[in-house]
Amino acid sequence: MASSHHPPSHRTHVPLPSGSGGNPSGNEAPPVPIHIVTDASQLPVEFLNPSPERLLVVGFDCEGVDLCRHGTLCIMQLAFADAIYLVDAVEGGEVLMKACKPALESSYVTKVIHDCKRDSEALYFQFGIKLHNVMDTQIAYSLLEDQEGRTRLPDDYISFVGLLADPRYCGISYQEKEEVRLLLRQDPNFWKYRPLSELMVRAAADDVRFLLYIYHKMMEKLNQRSLWYLAVRGTLYCRCFCINDNNYADWPSVPPIPDNLSTEGNAPEEEILSILDVPQGKMGRVIGRKGASILSIKESCNAEILLGGGKGPPDKVFIIGPVKQVRKAEAMLRGRMMD
Repeated sequence: MASSHHPPSHRTHVPLPSGSGGNPSGNEAPPVPIHIVTDASQLPVEFLNPSPERLLVVGFDCEGVDLCRHGTLCIMQLAFADAIYLVDAVEGGEVLMKACKPALESSYVTKVIHDCKRDSEALYFQFGIKLHNVMDTQIAYSLLEDQEGRTRLPDDYISFVGLLADPRYCGISYQEKEEVRLLLRQDPNFWKYRPLSELMVRAAADDVRFLLYIYHKMMEKLNQRSLWYLAVRGTLYCRCFCINDNNYADWPSVPPIPDNLSTEGNAPEEEILSILDVPQGKMGRVIGRKGASILSIKESCNAEILLGGGKGPPDKVFIIGPVKQVRKAEAMLRGRMMD
């Protein structure tokens, strides 16, 4: 791996499962460096030049101010087994981020992330990067719950702190996350300040250093059907808020149903992303009092229904799921608009 121009002053542990299961909270392995990257030459060559001969899996996250199309992406974190790289988009700017574009769009680099939607939106609108080939641990968690027969309520998405606390995947307490959330509420520009403080470096690294451990724990449990859903939904979630005028024609294609699943008696149905425009003044009817209307639709359809919320876009509803369930949700939503 490449290293920074200057010896790193920050170090942390990146736990990986051992043959006996490993202990993510333990510090048995030697600490790895945390590199603050302001120039592309500080990044590993194999990351900057993706290749089918060297497939990579990296923990991935972004931090910023109001992270979405209109906000500011400030730091992009990359976790390797032997180092963590904090890509400083404030200091390195567009030149540095564009140098990362081939890897972020490559099918040879798996980006392990928890909830990719807003990160993908920020990368697309701020740097023209189409995030691809993600392993979204939030999606994987839901698939594993389904796979193991546990019922899940609509909007019951596992938080990153909740995932870390789950003993099946990590089993650690991440109390410092709440400290950072409090600072962000007090000062939304927290991630813009330079130089990076000790707390900023530690918090940014903590958001990715357990992802490779969780990735291995999840991948050993996911069956072939769930792995296909994971790939498809990751692709659709990356597109979700990245609305363009060509219906995503220039984005990577959605993975087809593999032959070994389509020959089974209960082959999965194709999954799609649909975006509904909501006429001005009608979103209140779609949501209903205290969210009752949108919740009843979610409970009636086996599809993910997402709203832009405060970050926008404010006039659209995003639906992801099997074609028939998406069409059912569309019809119910249009009915609410006409009430």
